[in-house]
Amino acid sequence: MKTTTLDTIIDLTRYPIDDADFAQTCRATLDTTGVLVLPNFIQAPALDAIRAEAEQSLDQAYFCAQNHSVYLTPHNPAFSKDHAANREVVSSKGCICDDIIAANSPLRALYDAEMFRDFIKDCTGETSLHPYADTLSSINIHYAHRGQELGWHFDNSAFAITLLIQKPEAGSQFEYIKDLRSSDNMNYDGVTALLDGATIPQTLDMDPGALVLFRGSNSIHRVSPNESDTTRMLAVLAYNAQPGVSLSESARKTFYGRLS
Repeated sequence: MKTTTLDTIIDLTRYPIDDADFAQTCRATLDTTGVLVLPNFIQAPALDAIRAEAEQSLDQAYFCAQNHSVYLTPHNPAFSKDHAANREVVSSKGCICDDIIAANSPLRALYDAEMFRDFIKDCTGETSLHPYADTLSSINIHYAHRGQELGWHFDNSAFAITLLIQKPEAGSQFEYIKDLRSSDNMNYDGVTALLDGATIPQTLDMDPGALVLFRGSNSIHRVSPNESDTTRMLAVLAYNAQPGVSLSESARKTFYGRLS
């Protein structure tokens, strides 16, 4: 399937992303709740093409499991192993990188479209958005088989853009707590309460075709283990505020298993 125009990818009647009033409404939702969900953002034929591409590329995915703190920081010797700063959770998933995404993929057409990029800028307040300079990091597809999960964490980036491609029959719930920490308060007690099960997080419901913008730098979040035999598939669209930025070599090696 060759998809070259946004009107064959996005339902522009329902989501007029070039309309300033619509963009401002979306921004208000994102600023207020920390998350924006646009159901059925991708039209069915384009979603079918994206799902087929993801399925065909699965054998090229790099799978790994990692232990990490929710703050994504190294062990802090100032605190005990059981302290919130050092307690480890597990993330396990597969990933294919930008260089595997086809040139005629609807994902690439969406990512490269100036109208879509302007909409993301309007929603997030960013003045400029650029692709990664490396060949791996701009567009990724993530896979989670039965038992695989994304552990609790805070993001390093100001916002994330994801598109759900395939949803399992059970599990793989996106859970979060808005603004659990701030720039001047790591809120170790609040994180401990969550990890101990004393705090119940919110659950974000979404179906395939939904576009999600999420501010995760201060809102802790996870994707619970997949409890079905249907693989969860999710596209991640990543931009930078500055041109010429590459994901670090250590991060590429960790997440993708290769540098290029």
